[in-house]
Amino acid sequence: MEKLKVKIVNKSNNALPEYKTSGSAGMDLRANLGETLVLMPFTPTICPTGLYLAIPEGYEGQVRPRSGLSLKGITVCNTPGTIDADYRGEVKVILINLSNVPFEVNNGDRIAQLVFAKCEQAELLEVNELDKTERGEGGFGHSGIK
Repeated sequence: MEKLKVKIVNKSNNALPEYKTSGSAGMDLRANLGETLVLMPFTPTICPTGLYLAIPEGYEGQVRPRSGLSLKGITVCNTPGTIDADYRGEVKVILINLSNVPFEVNNGDRIAQLVFAKCEQAELLEVNELDKTERGEGGFGHSGIK
C-alpha cells in the first residue's frame, strides 16, 4: 500500500513523529518547550510542537488524545482537532487537564496523536424536506442503554 506523502518542517529539537508499530493509526506529537508547561485543572492550554505540515488537498490531520494521558485526565480539548490541508502554521495542541491536580509537560513529552484522514468537501443542496428513515428524528439516547 502506498503511503500518503506529507511535507513537514521540524523547528523543534525533537525527532519527527513516527508510527510506533506497523499497525498504528497515529503518530505521536511531542511538546516543543523551552521550559516546563504546567497544566492547571480545567484550564485549556496551548502546547506547541514546532512542526509545520503541508497536508495534500483532500486530506486532513486529526489531533487526538493519547490513551495513557487520558487515563491521567489529560486530553485534547477539541478532539479531534483538525489541521486543514491549506494551513501552514505551527501545529499546536490544545490540552486540558481534567484531573484535580496540576500536571507537568516537559520538552519532548508525547502529548497527542496525529492521524491523517481522507476528507471530502460537500455541495449542499437546499430542499424543503428530507427523505424519511426508520430512525427519523430520534436523537440523543433514542435507542436506550440496554
